[in-house]
Parts: sequence; C-alpha cells; structure tokens
Amino acid sequence: MIELRHLRTLLALRETGSLVDAAERVHLTQSALSHQLKDLESRVDSALFVRKTRPVEFTRAGLRLLALADQILPEVRKAERDVARLAGTEQGRLHMAIECHSCFQWLMPTVDYFRDHWPEVEIDIPSGHHFDPLPALAREQLDLVITADPQPLEGVHYAPLFRYEGLLAVAKQHTYAGQGFVEPQALADQTLITYPVEQSRLDVFTQFLDPAGVRPQEIRTAELTIMMMQLVASGRGVCSLPNWALTEYLERDYVSAVKLGENGIWSTLYAAIREETLEAPWMQDFLRTARETSFAVLSGIKPASRDEEPAA
Repeated sequence: MIELRHLRTLLALRETGSLVDAAERVHLTQSALSHQLKDLESRVDSALFVRKTRPVEFTRAGLRLLALADQILPEVRKAERDVARLAGTEQGRLHMAIECHSCFQWLMPTVDYFRDHWPEVEIDIPSGHHFDPLPALAREQLDLVITADPQPLEGVHYAPLFRYEGLLAVAKQHTYAGQGFVEPQALADQTLITYPVEQSRLDVFTQFLDPAGVRPQEIRTAELTIMMMQLVASGRGVCSLPNWALTEYLERDYVSAVKLGENGIWSTLYAAIREETLEAPWMQDFLRTARETSFAVLSGIKPASRDEEPAA
C-alpha cells in the first residue's frame, strides 16, 4: 500500500515546506507530485496535509507517515550499504580537492557522516597541493573534485550536486543596499573583492560583467570569506558570493545582499569523478550524502537535474 517513494516525497514536503520546492527536490513536476500524493491519500483513505498552507501543515495521518519515514528510510539506506559490503565492492579511496572556498560549511558534515558509515574507504583532503585539481583527477592523483567550473576531460563525469545563486554583498550604508538588483554598469565605479582565483572561474565575471563589457574600478583579493565580509562591512568594497555563504552574515545584519541582474545569476556545483569509479556503491552513497547534507544545512539552494550536463 505504501511505497518508499511515497515516504521520500513526504519527507521532501516537510523539509521544503511547499509542493513546488518538494517537486524539485524529488525531481518530479508539480503535477506529478500532486498526483502521487493524491494517490497515496486514496490508498490510506485519509488527507495527509492541509492544502494551501505554507509551510505545509500535516494532518495526524500525515504526521504518522512522516514518523514511519523517519524510522524506515534510514534503515533502508543502512541495508543498501550492507548489501554493497556483502558484494565485496566496498573498498576504495576517496582523495578529494575543493575548488570552492565556501564549501566547507556542508562538505565537512558530509565527510564526517560518510566516514562513520564507510570506514573501509580511505578519505583524505590534501592541503597545499600545487597542481590543478581536475587534471590531477584525470591522472588518478585525486578521486573527486568539488567544482563549479567543469572542464571537458576524457573519462571524467560531472555529477550535479545543487544550484545556487550568486549575490552581491554590500555594506549596510551602501547606496545599493535595499535595492532589488543591480545591473553590471553599477560595478564600474566599485572595488570588487574576490577570492584569489582566475577571473574566468568567477561567476560575477563570466555571467555578469564580461557579457556586458564592464570592468570594476578596482579589484582586490582576500583568502577568507570572513575577511571579505569585514572589508565589505567597512565600506571598502563589494563582493559576490554564493547565497548560502552569505546567510549567516545576513542573519546577523552584518551586510546587505543585492541580486546581480533582474533575474539573478545561477550556477551549478558539481562533483567531478572518474567514470571508472562513478558506479561504486560507496561513491554513489557519497554523492547522495553530499546532496542530502547540503540541503539540510544550506539556505537558498535548488536541486540540480541529475541529467544536467555542464556547459561546453
């Protein structure tokens, strides 16, 4: 009567608070999701949630099925891992690099959870490496690279993790604070603070400034997000960061954030993996854990289609 997909859908509905966002989370259209929920309500002969409430308000029947989901789904996941171990495919190495200065917020909980459930897999995040991570992945020096800048490499697959919006952080007293969005020309007389990486790897250039032929008045770099925020808050420049990286500073009312363009700029974060290790059970579990953890701890991100291909 009740299938695992039903329980996963109810969890997505609870976590996102809306039918639209839940449909994105489980990779269904809103119509298909509504049909699935109506089918489940027909099977159990009871309404599961109150329509037109946000966040979604669950009925007693819905809460009971959510309790079941919380109990059953972790056990299903554990059984899947155990079966993989019994098949003798659990051994592996997971050496990874991160081309994302803001990613540790969700990556560390992912690694901790994964290490607890796959102790047989050797995990390492080398620091201070003096090589390009993606070519090193292709050479088997690394096993996974977190990147928003995919490059076409033979034998390398890019698994989409999630989509995020780049926002412009400005001081609370800045002229742009409180505006809905800014156009590229607005940065022509600004000091733009960036991480010390090539401009070709920064969305604010590739998606916003370069297409409009605009250059900031000055560009300065900072290694750490907190250093960038201190410079922005003191009125010494503006910077573009992923929406999740700005959340804690916005909640503390430390800086303001403005959309880049009327529609904003959105990018996809990928896990780059060699095709030969992609289907290993422990690698698939790492990807699943990374997606689940990111949605649990980050604000403002959206699901990426599992079939999404990096732009050429």
